[in-house]
Amino acid sequence: MIFAQDNVELEENRHFNSYQINLDRFKQLNEDITTPNTYRTAAGYPGHEYWQVRADYDMKLRIDDNKQRLYGEETVTFYNNSPDALNYLWMELTQNVRALDSDSYKIQSTGDLSAQRGNEKMVIGSTVSSRTLENFYRDFDGGFKIQYVKDEKNKNVPYTINKTMMRIDVPEPIQSGDTYTFKIKWWYNINDHIRDGGRSGYEYFEDDDNYIYTIAQFFPRMCMYNDVYGWQNKQFLGRGEFTLIFGDYDVKITVPEDFVVGATGALQNPDEVLTDEQINRLEKAKKSKEPVLIVTVDEALENLETKTSRQKTWHFKAENVRDYAFAASRRYIWDAMGVQVGDNTVMAMSYYPNEANPLWGQYSTKAVAHTVDFYSKYTFDYPYPVAISAHIDRMGMEYPMVSFNGYRPEEDGTYSERTKRGLIGVIIHEVGHFWFPMIVNSDERQWTWMDEGLNSFMDDLAGRAWDSELFHPRNNQDYIVRYMRGDKSNIMPIMTNSESIYQFGANAYGKPTVALNILRDTIMGRELFDFAFKEYSKTWMFKHPTPSDFFRIMENASGVDLDWFWRGWFLQMTM
Repeated sequence: MIFAQDNVELEENRHFNSYQINLDRFKQLNEDITTPNTYRTAAGYPGHEYWQVRADYDMKLRIDDNKQRLYGEETVTFYNNSPDALNYLWMELTQNVRALDSDSYKIQSTGDLSAQRGNEKMVIGSTVSSRTLENFYRDFDGGFKIQYVKDEKNKNVPYTINKTMMRIDVPEPIQSGDTYTFKIKWWYNINDHIRDGGRSGYEYFEDDDNYIYTIAQFFPRMCMYNDVYGWQNKQFLGRGEFTLIFGDYDVKITVPEDFVVGATGALQNPDEVLTDEQINRLEKAKKSKEPVLIVTVDEALENLETKTSRQKTWHFKAENVRDYAFAASRRYIWDAMGVQVGDNTVMAMSYYPNEANPLWGQYSTKAVAHTVDFYSKYTFDYPYPVAISAHIDRMGMEYPMVSFNGYRPEEDGTYSERTKRGLIGVIIHEVGHFWFPMIVNSDERQWTWMDEGLNSFMDDLAGRAWDSELFHPRNNQDYIVRYMRGDKSNIMPIMTNSESIYQFGANAYGKPTVALNILRDTIMGRELFDFAFKEYSKTWMFKHPTPSDFFRIMENASGVDLDWFWRGWFLQMTM
């Protein structure tokens, strides 16, 4: 039995509980984000003692077009800019995700977490797909074959391989401020991207027995060591992407003589690998308002017919980049045009086979140029000399200055509006990654949303600037509303580690995109948001920001208390 007094108490309790819930929603974030220190300030900026390590690479590479293998030698100079003495170094061996004993095969089953990268899928469920069974019983060994690790004096250096990570046991601690130089020789079998999926690999053309190679994660790479995690040596299982450090690259790539190569960095020896006419075309392209063919359709078709066994070496240099990638094929047509960014001319370029025409010739390089121009205005001027879109079927992946993209017309050359939108959209997105995370270098292995979410927000704006109807915002809105109305047991906070996310695409791409659009258009207003977002972007160029840094600088630069927003959209499952 409930008496009148009890009713009053119940009503008071109801109001109190409601007040407590609302109070929690608007509680400040101080206890939920990292504590400011001398390395990272309370305003979201690098502190006065901020530091980061770096590594320079000198590499010699060769593609064996008969065996589909890549052979490499690298000299790595590691700079210990940390305050710590380091007893060992950690390197990523990403290709070991394709080794026969890889853990990546052990975590696959069916169902769909909406994690698509090219043809690669992370799934969970109660039954097993034929694709998964093939992975369990496959005989393709795509892992690294390390031939040696030596120091500058050619003495062997001990090392230990733990799946996709390798520990280099230096003879004595590398003191703060010191450098350490060592050499590695290796090779691996290049994967069939169409059959095996992945973020790089080859595509085989049976009709003329030829290949397109898009090559990445192909060398032992230094892991990041920072003030937040120490060594970021979390294993690569196929989803959480790459956390790397900046450095300079000097790379020589040896391929069959009739191959065309596009790569991270500026070409150092055009007179050795291009004809005089092609060099003249490249110069003309710098001032052209339309793409200029550097390697024409006829020249590409002639390369297919000659198929020489002779070789030549392409030499590239890249400064202050966090990774390296290249594309190579005798099938490639190459076009380019200059984009004026501040005082510099950026060369927007595309490499594609004749099967991709007329779609690629019409749109690829123009989409690259549009992205370079648009992102530069909203963040910071693009600092590198080239921006590349290289074609391989069923792909969408990014590296410094180079992106690998899919989409082709039908065999008769026709294509749908959907295919056109797909091509332009994937190029804008992947070229946009040249900013996030290739320059604003967030930890992809830990927080997918910091590169995919921020970049998807930006590519949404860039797409609308290209064609507001073709890239209408309702596409994202309808998609995310369906997601947020779905099964709550499959909805996770945006602030979830990359390997643990259900519905990967919606959570790491779509939800942050909608959240930031709401923040820009409704809560903060475009003027305040754009200033704060640009401030974050410029501040963390060539550095390693964390979620806390992003949250703090957006508030400090705008003067808007957003703790409730970060909590509702990013730290909790739903608002």
